[in-house]
Order: sequence, then structure tokens, then C-alpha cells
Amino acid sequence: MSQPSILLPGEQVPSDALPSTGPAPLRLGAGARLLHKSQSQHSKGTPKDYEIVATQAGLLSTDQKRNTITIQSFPNHRYIPTVNDLIIAQVHRSSQDFHHCIITPHAPFAVLGQLAFEGASKKTRPNLKQGDLVYARVLSVGVGAGTDIELTCVNPATGKAEPGGLGPLTGGMLFDVSTGLAARLMKTGSSAAAESVAVLEELGKKLESKGGFEIAVGRNGKVWIDCSSNSDIAVKMTIAIGQCLKELDRQNLSPAEQRKLVSRVIRELKIDA
Repeated sequence: MSQPSILLPGEQVPSDALPSTGPAPLRLGAGARLLHKSQSQHSKGTPKDYEIVATQAGLLSTDQKRNTITIQSFPNHRYIPTVNDLIIAQVHRSSQDFHHCIITPHAPFAVLGQLAFEGASKKTRPNLKQGDLVYARVLSVGVGAGTDIELTCVNPATGKAEPGGLGPLTGGMLFDVSTGLAARLMKTGSSAAAESVAVLEELGKKLESKGGFEIAVGRNGKVWIDCSSNSDIAVKMTIAIGQCLKELDRQNLSPAEQRKLVSRVIRELKIDA
């Protein structure tokens, strides 16, 4: 069994670690970038005119089925915007054409077009104010100093809010987690991730009878939780979910320990689930 590959920024992804060539083209996820070589850089016997390098330190992850490679950042790694990332941004101010949004405390503002929403026009666009939250996709990151990170709340190809949920986030509460946990939570659709992150599934089972909850996870380490479907214990439920995520982030818990954590937190907060 091969050892997992840990890469540092600028290091090349080994060619033998790439997914097997299939009908789908190779896709680059967060932390990986395609660089073209000049003719003088080509090695003898290697006609390949490109290389894939890591843009952040992390663990090389390959998805053979989707023909994708990703560099999974370590838990407390700061977020580096990457095209197609889903993030939660906060509006800082608005101008005639753009909303200027905070995506991390240490990064320049990102811009979100006033009309970058499904069905938006000058008359129907969302009226976002300072402090409002939006679930958005990174459209471009620019190249060089002075360029803006651009966000959108629609799929540029269809004009629709895909995947579902892109747009303003109303109500609920926002929690900060590490970028590493955020990445794991966003991959719970895959079997490997589902085996390591059981907390959301367990919370869903425990709180289903109480109206359940909505959740949006941003690759930038932001998690929005809304339990407004049950006004009586909405605050308790929201705090319970946030507390479970915080404890999971601090500790390396197995799936069994995560289920025990959920039961303990619900019991301590006296939520009759």
C-alpha cells in the first residue's frame, strides 16, 4: 500500500499519483494548479509541456471515479481562494455595480456583481446590506497585484443558482471551523468522507423529529446553520450543531465517538430528541 503524499507549495504532483486516464478530462480541485513549461524546461524524453504543482501545503487526494486531484489543506491552514470553490461571504459595503465582500479577515475584499443572482435585474436584485451573508462560488481569482477575486451566485453557463442554495443566507447563525474540517464536511457525499465524518448524519437523525436544520458549508471555513423551522428550540438546536462541529474540529474523533458526542451534547442542552 503506497504512502500518502504530502506536498509543499510549489512542489510538483508526481505523475504516478495522477488518476488513471479515463473518458473524462483531468480536473484540478483546491490547492492544485496547472503550469505550462517553456521549451527550454522540457526534460529529455518527456514531451509533456505542462506540470501540476501544489499551491498550498497538504495531503494529495485523488478521485479515480471523477478523475480529480485535490490538495487537502491541514486543519488550520488559511484559506486561499480557488476558482469554483463554494464559500460563505459577508457583505462589507455596496457600490452601484458590486457588493464588496469579506471572505477571510486577512484577504482583500471580493466583488460580487449586483446582478450575479438567479433572475436578478435592476428592479429585482437582492437588497443586501452590510453584514448580510451570501453563499457564493468563486468565479475568478485574477492574476497579479491589484486584481479582484470575483464571486457569483449563479452558474455562468445556465444562469441558474446551481448547486441549490446559492444566494443570500437569511436568519441562522454562522460558525467558524478550520478549512480542513470544512473540506471534509463538503465531501460527505463520497463514501470515504462519509466514513470519517458522521456527525452531520447523526445530527440529522436526532433532530429530524424537531424539524431538522439547514446547513451551508463554505470552503473558507464558514458554516451557516438555520433551525428556524422549530422556533421553540431553534437556538438550542443551532448551538448543539455548532458545538458538535467545534469539538470535532478540535479532536480527531472516530465515527463512533462522533455519535457519542452528538448524544451527549443533545442531552446536556436538554433537547428532547
